[in-house]
Amino acid sequence: MNIVPFDDRDGHIWYNGEMVDWRNAKTHVLSHGLHYASLVFEGERAYDSKIFESRKHTERLRLSAQYLDFDLPYTDDEIIAAKEALLAKSGLKDAYIRPFAWRGSEMMAVSAQNTKIHVAIACWEWPSMFDMDAKMKGITLDVSEWARPSPQSAPVHSKAAGLYMICTLSKHAAERKGFQDALMLDYRGYVAEATGANIFFLMEDGKIHTPIADCFLNGITRKAVIGMVKDMGYEVVERHIMPDDLAQAKECFLTGTAAEITPVSQIGDHHMNPGSDCRNIVEQYAKLVRG
Repeated sequence: MNIVPFDDRDGHIWYNGEMVDWRNAKTHVLSHGLHYASLVFEGERAYDSKIFESRKHTERLRLSAQYLDFDLPYTDDEIIAAKEALLAKSGLKDAYIRPFAWRGSEMMAVSAQNTKIHVAIACWEWPSMFDMDAKMKGITLDVSEWARPSPQSAPVHSKAAGLYMICTLSKHAAERKGFQDALMLDYRGYVAEATGANIFFLMEDGKIHTPIADCFLNGITRKAVIGMVKDMGYEVVERHIMPDDLAQAKECFLTGTAAEITPVSQIGDHHMNPGSDCRNIVEQYAKLVRG
């Protein structure tokens, strides 16, 4: 596989209010964000040159920063305008957009009261993956040994870089066992989410069940999909789901900026058959994001 490193690409990155050549968008190695995980980010998608739910993502970026005890030095309108300007400059129509903010290098200790807050935005090509035949095969999930922490243990409602290390470890372990991703339980043993996406189950009762987002991100795509499937006539049940409940799941799918709607065919020893419900939801989501 020929992988192009993310530090050696053509284009521009919006960096602290300026368009900077991609290769020159650098920060110092002694950055608090690198050493102490004081970094927050968003993952967004543009479809046909329009960023999906741009303001909601910007509002969450600000909230994530506040959870980590810092404020963004730009208004929401300024960040939204910067994303749109960067997307236009890139010439891309279907793209992934990554705004992020972090503490700088003024202090290198646990305390970071006097660090400068940096903000940057990058975007790159990411075509929408709507190959229906491939999508409907579904992906496989292992069950992770790592658990989502309690709200008393971590800023669980922030999209903070440090919270993703257990996701990386979980996905690596799953891939080594032949799975494509991992299902994470929470600190109480309830079903939580995949490593980078929320999860939904079509149960035998004909309703769509999804875990209560009380110790992990209530995803922007998750919320959009809940509204969408309700409009389609489904009843959505948000509840605590135990691993044993998976035996009653007929179909399953993930939701997220990158995942969009991704059907699941296996979780551990449980097998599901992505069918007409998943297909209809995938098709409707494609219409939603391009509407």
